[in-house]
Amino acid sequence: ETRPHPDVLRSENIRLVPVAELRGLRVGPRLFQYVLKVLVQSVQLLYTLLRIDQPSYILLQNPPGLPSIAVAWVAGLWWGSKLIIDWHNYGYTIMSLSHGRNHPLVLVAKWYEKLFGRLSDYNLCVTDAMKKDLLVNFKIKAVTLYDKPASYFKETPLDLQHNLYMKLAKDYEPFKPRAGNPSADRSAFTERDGKSGSVVRSRARPALLISSTSWTEDEDFSVLLRALEDYERFIKEGAKLPALVCVITGKGPLKDYYNGLIQKLHFKHIQICTPWLEAEDYPLLLGSADLGVCLHKSSSGLDLPMKVVDMFGCCLPVCAIHFECLHELVKHNENGLIFRDSKELAEQLKMLFLDFTTSEGKLHSFRENLRASRQLRWDQSWDQIVLPLLGNKE
Repeated sequence: ETRPHPDVLRSENIRLVPVAELRGLRVGPRLFQYVLKVLVQSVQLLYTLLRIDQPSYILLQNPPGLPSIAVAWVAGLWWGSKLIIDWHNYGYTIMSLSHGRNHPLVLVAKWYEKLFGRLSDYNLCVTDAMKKDLLVNFKIKAVTLYDKPASYFKETPLDLQHNLYMKLAKDYEPFKPRAGNPSADRSAFTERDGKSGSVVRSRARPALLISSTSWTEDEDFSVLLRALEDYERFIKEGAKLPALVCVITGKGPLKDYYNGLIQKLHFKHIQICTPWLEAEDYPLLLGSADLGVCLHKSSSGLDLPMKVVDMFGCCLPVCAIHFECLHELVKHNENGLIFRDSKELAEQLKMLFLDFTTSEGKLHSFRENLRASRQLRWDQSWDQIVLPLLGNKE
């Protein structure tokens, strides 16, 4: 399991209470397994919530909301606590990706979310589009609280970049230097001068592209793989493009499937790497990259990809696949580019990487725009939007 960020572990105000995952529930038909899992989780969650100190508020992120919304509501009745639901998406639309919209489970999940969602005292949501949808379809009044990056998502100084690359080079080939003395203090991207101790970027360094994914059905990763095939072809046809290191982070059910596809690609100028990163290394890598790629297609069309929020916190320009309310976050040709298919993404990669090391390039101007936009951080956003809801009691 991923360890939480050290800031969370060190905080005096956060107590982590683990809920055990029961593995012996995989008997009988799938539907029976699912119902049994929900019942067992309900009992576990309720038992856990009733053992903690009496809370003034119970803040719950949805999804996952089955069974946690109902359980949190019951615990709230017991404690006399206010229930706040933070709507990031709808659970039933995520279920519909694998089961279809009219599957009985999906219809039950939709009914459940609608019914129990209305029992909350306050509601937060992540886009204005979702705020409107909650009001029209669920009769729920919500306040838009855009996801914001935590303070540790920022540009990574060259010195720290070098340390990170050297650490990753121990396990991952793409970070190792291309030629020269392997014992020298250098990576594929940076080198430290032996005399002065200062770090410089390697002259013919590859471009570093990063994408993070939960390897689920709402992200079609073959779009990126096809665009990379086109990029390789552009170089073969004589385009003056840099070699490319493509880092894909995250874990999830379809990782093995896509790793199989990646293994079949025999690139000469592109290296693909799916490393396991410590929680504290992920922001450092985002703050070191040249471009982020996001393939998240919202299951509801109403939420925004958190990974892009974090990339923007690191002033990392993004190419993101189009869906309905993405414009609330990614401003096309200002802080990144929006594409609709692999051909369009390939053309964007070609255009952005042709002059990626110069200050005249598009990537540089996107980065400057992100630096200038100085967006609110998570804690400032919370203080402005949520504290007034709570009557400033906190």
